[in-house]
Amino acid sequence: MATLHTVNKSPFATQALLSCLGHAKAGDTVLMIEDGVYGGASGTGLAEAVAGLGGAVTLAVLEPDMKARGIAASRLMDGVKTVDYAGFVELAASHDRTQAWL
Repeated sequence: MATLHTVNKSPFATQALLSCLGHAKAGDTVLMIEDGVYGGASGTGLAEAVAGLGGAVTLAVLEPDMKARGIAASRLMDGVKTVDYAGFVELAASHDRTQAWL
């Protein structure tokens, strides 16, 4: 049973992303939205923790939120994909449940 995890808080303000990553299981997807998109950026202290998942968990950021915060796609870590609003809906529909990390 795959879970879609959404993280909307900056990883530099809360521990929500790290907690989420600690609970995510193989086959799950972590979607970073709103200020959570900062968690997908390379060159940060969190990049190592995120990269440590080894591809077992799909990592994605909501592209409109990323663009609204001035984050270029070239700044994303390897393996982090972007999704638009339709992709967000598709992820929600294709997972058994959704867990919001606040």
